[in-house]
Amino acid sequence: MHLATYLGLLETGCETLATSYRQVARGHAAEIDIELICHQFADECDRQRQSLTPFTERYGRHPAGEPERLHAEGLSETRSGGLGLLRDLHDLYLLGCYLNQAWSMVGQAGKGLRDADLISTVANCAAQTDHQLSWLTTRMKAAAPQALLVAE
Repeated sequence: MHLATYLGLLETGCETLATSYRQVARGHAAEIDIELICHQFADECDRQRQSLTPFTERYGRHPAGEPERLHAEGLSETRSGGLGLLRDLHDLYLLGCYLNQAWSMVGQAGKGLRDADLISTVANCAAQTDHQLSWLTTRMKAAAPQALLVAE
């Protein structure tokens, strides 16, 4: 059963996204909405990761030696200025999309297993990730004109 692989991807994906949200919050602390929302989203990712525990105990985690290309890299540092903020938000969005697809795959497996608890957990976490992606899209659209058209 390869469900364990995707549960492991979700665990590491949640952790990576939470860490990256916190990095962006620190790096763009002057932007009050960014700092506040990114911390909230990071905490949400931590809770999502914790919600996976019963399922990783039941179905396992991805095996050791998982191919390197099956993971998402988090942000190691933030960029400065308006363009830097836009790029950092874009990176968060891409990490969120990675996580969103993993939620979708695990949700399909949950349906195949008829595991109501897994289906419910995945639906809740996927909805939270969708909300994060929606906010990131809106915030990027708000930042884009200034970042892309005005010289710093």
